[in-house]
Amino acid sequence: MSFHSIFKQAQQASRKISLLEESKTNQILKDLATLAVANTSFIVEENAKDLAKMDETDPKYDRLKLTPKRIADIAEDILNVSRLPSPLGKIVEEKTNPNGLFFQKITVPLGVIGIIYEARPNVTFDVFALCLKAGNVSVLKGGSDAHFSNVAILQTIHQVLENHGIDKNIVQLLPPDREATTALLNAVGLVDVIIPRGSQQLINFVRQNAKVPVIETGAGIVHIYFDESADLEKGAAIINNSKTRRVSVCNALDCLIINEKRLADLPAIGKLLAETQVEIYADETAHLHLKNQYPEHLLYLANEEHFGTEFLAYKMAVKTVKDLAQALDHIAAHSSKHSEAIISEDENAINIFLKNVDAAAVYANASTAFTDGGQFGLGAEIGISTQKLHARGPMALAEITSYKWIVRGSGQIRN
Repeated sequence: MSFHSIFKQAQQASRKISLLEESKTNQILKDLATLAVANTSFIVEENAKDLAKMDETDPKYDRLKLTPKRIADIAEDILNVSRLPSPLGKIVEEKTNPNGLFFQKITVPLGVIGIIYEARPNVTFDVFALCLKAGNVSVLKGGSDAHFSNVAILQTIHQVLENHGIDKNIVQLLPPDREATTALLNAVGLVDVIIPRGSQQLINFVRQNAKVPVIETGAGIVHIYFDESADLEKGAAIINNSKTRRVSVCNALDCLIINEKRLADLPAIGKLLAETQVEIYADETAHLHLKNQYPEHLLYLANEEHFGTEFLAYKMAVKTVKDLAQALDHIAAHSSKHSEAIISEDENAINIFLKNVDAAAVYANASTAFTDGGQFGLGAEIGISTQKLHARGPMALAEITSYKWIVRGSGQIRN
């Protein structure tokens, strides 16, 4: 079957999905959560075929790996989506003009959403659940790294749709080759929007080559500023959690910025990081304070390339600044506008940071690991948008809808 035919089927299916009752949609999601857990052994076996092709030291390995616990968590996320109110048909605005015309602005699906992603098989479940709930059709283009996993997950989804008599074309998986990517990027008039999830290289490629509108879910180059007034115990825990909770995700810490007046606290901050073998690339000033205080085999002098790097591994940079202004300058120069944080007990410094930093999520005295649709109370997410048009931050149900105007009259004509 040609790619044009696949996209045409998706477009036709989008008209059918718009007629599904919310109760039916919710039951499909509940049944999918149940079947995902029931099919755990099959999905994990297929996932193992993908894992066998990847070096365990590759930062993508952890994202690729599915375990019974992770599948159970995914199933719970699907259930959470089923419990959320529908984002469709909400009245955003309504008014009656002097001529008697009645206007309503209501939420509607985006339509056909193309998702291009790499070694992230959980995305296959997440995207389907969110798109179904928001009345969208999804065309998935996964990478070859996760092909066996994605096919197994799609078979599980299609089984549930068959059980409910629903057109399986509401979710399709394209082949994991460049030809499919090119076709999707050029599916003007058939695909409404494309959302890339993956490395900065992937996102840049999609943005530069797509003729279909793109919503970027950007890479996370994440900073935490440890202010002069920061609480050491609180800060050390936040820094460790932001860095080590799960290093392969986009909300993981990449660069600790420390006020020069707190350099003496660096060894204490590094104690937890050393326990998980985090490699530190420190500027000369920070390096002097960590030397002989941090494991020698994990401590390196930073060069310019380490600032502005998304490590996706047990690695992080340390930058020394003299004050908040310098910290803000460093973030502005190197941020990907994903997640940024300040650790401080100075309310004035906190307010300046929160107002000045340009990012999708800005934190005060909390771990950046919370940048996640589920943690924001949105259910699952399609990605973290780092752009400013249409949506920013975790993209969940509300962010994958648009709106249209409904106008009711009684015979009015315009002069």
